[in-house]
This record gives sequence, C-alpha cells and structure tokens, in this order.
Amino acid sequence: MPGRKTTTKRKSDAIVEDDKGPKKVKKVSHSSHGKEAGLVLVLGQGDVGQLGLGQDIIERKKPALVPLPEKIVQVFAGGMHTVCLSDTGNVYTFGCNDEGALGRDTSGEVSEMVPGKVALDEKVVQVSAGDSHSAALTENGAVYIWGSFRDNNGVIGLLEPMKPSNVPLKLPVTEAVVKIASGNDHLILVTMEGNLYSSGNAEQGQLGRVPWCFSDRGGRRGLNQLLQPQMVHFKKKVRFTDAFCGSYHTFAVSSEGHVHGFGLSNYHQLGNESTTPSFFPVKLTCFKNSTTSWVGFHGGQHHSLCLDAEGRVYSLGRAEYGRLGLGTEAEETIKPTPVTGMEPACSVTCGASVSYAVTKEGSVYAWGMGTNLQLGTGEEDDEWNPVKMTGKQLENRAVLMASGGGQHTVLLVKDKQES
Repeated sequence: MPGRKTTTKRKSDAIVEDDKGPKKVKKVSHSSHGKEAGLVLVLGQGDVGQLGLGQDIIERKKPALVPLPEKIVQVFAGGMHTVCLSDTGNVYTFGCNDEGALGRDTSGEVSEMVPGKVALDEKVVQVSAGDSHSAALTENGAVYIWGSFRDNNGVIGLLEPMKPSNVPLKLPVTEAVVKIASGNDHLILVTMEGNLYSSGNAEQGQLGRVPWCFSDRGGRRGLNQLLQPQMVHFKKKVRFTDAFCGSYHTFAVSSEGHVHGFGLSNYHQLGNESTTPSFFPVKLTCFKNSTTSWVGFHGGQHHSLCLDAEGRVYSLGRAEYGRLGLGTEAEETIKPTPVTGMEPACSVTCGASVSYAVTKEGSVYAWGMGTNLQLGTGEEDDEWNPVKMTGKQLENRAVLMASGGGQHTVLLVKDKQES
C-alpha cells in the first residue's frame, strides 16, 4: 500500500517498494518455475492458430512439433491460445488474438498462426494463460498481464474497466511476487511475504475477497475493485507458499500444509460439502490427513486433480465424460479419490473436461472428453481411465510438462539422452 513500508525477510530476488521508492533485493524463485528446457508439441483442434503450425494445419490427432527459435522451459494452453517461455526468459505466443491474449501485433497475414515474440524488457521466469488473458512473472518479482478478463456478459477489461490490452501492462503490486496462476478469467499471485492477491472476474467467488453482493462487475463499487489486484484477507495471519487455479476456483496451500479454497463448487470440485460458491477462503478439511502431503492441484470447469508428495494422483468433482479417471461407473465425488493405472506422477493439470498427469518417468497420461482430440488417442472417444499418450514425436522423449486448453493440448518434452 502507498506509504506503507514493505520489507522481505526471505533471501530471494525482487524489486519491492517502500516509502522511499524501489529497492532491489535478490531474484525471486519458486519450485513451479521451469527448470528443464525442451521442445514444444501440440495436438487437438487449432482453427484459430492455437497449435502454432500455420494456417494449413488446424488439427492434430497425435503430438506435432512446433518450430520455435529457442528451447522452452514452460508451456501453457489458454482457451484458444498458447504461451511459451524460453530458457533465456523470452515469451512466445500463438493463437486467437481477438482480445489481445497474444500480447503482440498480429496485423500481418496469419501471424497469429505461428509463434511470435512478446516485447518485454525484463527476463521472465514464469508464465500463465486463461481464456483471453496471459501473464508473465519477471525475475525481479514484477507481473505483466495482457489480453482481457471476461464475465458471463462479455469483456470486463484488464486493469481498467472495459479496456483490454494487446501489449503487456505491469500490475500495480507493491510486494514481490514469486508465483502466478491463471483461471479462465482470474489471476492469483503468491508474494514473497506469503500473501495472496487476486484480480479478474468475481462471479463465482474465485477472487476470494469480493462478497456476492459485489461479484457482478463490482456492483456499486465498480469494476476497479475486481481488476485492481488486492490482497485476499484471512481472519488470522496465514503465510501461503503456493496457489493453483481451476477454471472458476482456486486452491492455496499454507506454509503449515493446510489447503484453502474458494470459488465455484457446484460439483464439489473444491471438496467441501456445499455446492454454493465460496466467496471467501475456506479451510478444506477433506485434505487434512496427517499421512498425506499435498504438492499439486489443478482444476477444470467442474473437476479438480490433486497430487501428493508420493506421486499419487487424486480427483474429485463431476464425473461425466470420464474426467475423473475413475472408470465408467464413476459418480460425482466430494473428496479426493485415488486415480490408478499409472506410474507415480510429478504434476497434474486439467482442461475444461480433460485431465493429464505427467509421470516421474517422463510419460503423460490423459483421460476425459475426447471430442477435440486432446487426449492423443487419435480418436474422439471419451476415456474413463488414464491412457498413456503415444506418438512419433514422443518416441525417446521424456515429457516435462502438459497443459490443456479449450480445444488443444500442449506438451513440453526433452530428448531422453539429454535428461
């Protein structure tokens, strides 16, 4: 806040501001930042360029290699666009740019159909993508965002009401940020101080700080209350180490290992008893288990995946189309339920109605709705249990990361001899 002194006790790397202006400290770091560099593969539907393979290739049943000028350390699939982070800290984007989600000029013919570089003067260490927005975290703890947030009635803006941006804008956050995560239309920040900030659409409670009466475009307080990043407050001080987004819900993990959640839970995707949205953080008792340490979460439209420290994958929420990976007899589940049939995993991620787990051995398993060819089976059939993804481009390669978009899937892979 202006005039309030902000300091850090943790050795990390950032620019923070106090009442005397900017002050340099060490660079930010977080376990979620990309470490290993590799190549980008895409599959699924790509009629607006989200595959990055040019105007002549708008569908891939099996993973295809995207030509990029640098090695990549992170990939994220937005609703209809893709964001890639290189090992030198550059950001490349491709796909739909109707509301500026690519962060660059695409006035040239079919330029949105192939990767292009986003102009950022600072080295980026993490990226994220939502339906119509993208974000980047720099090594100094600053966050840039471009595109637009939307609600059920359309565009609501980015930092200013009703104003999308097709170039990166710096978020006005005085604390150094160490992690960013995007839902469909909201952004969550974890700061070096252990605080959570949120911005974007609040209709389903996904910001964790706006009551229902102000959730529709800010009510009488206006959109600025939603679009300007503000801290999520708790009754007593909680220090957070990580946060994860579903399409319309949010998970946050405290330094004590407690899992908090807020947002849409109409199919119990938060793991709480109620099916009404949680507009403020709730401590999720279904994750309270002395023998389980939770290290990863992700959510689709109506379901969530969870990962424990042993590499076990769990799912909860809506069961239709096989997105839970619990078999054809699966029903809506309110608590984390083990997903079997694969090796221990190192990460989990979701599309709207699809799920993925990347294993420690470097394979990727997929399950859920097959309509958009996102599962890599080559068919449009739904898969109710995890299926290992195969393809020529996956031979002798280890998968480092997966991300599911609205109609496409992006993989980060590395040649096994290099691993």
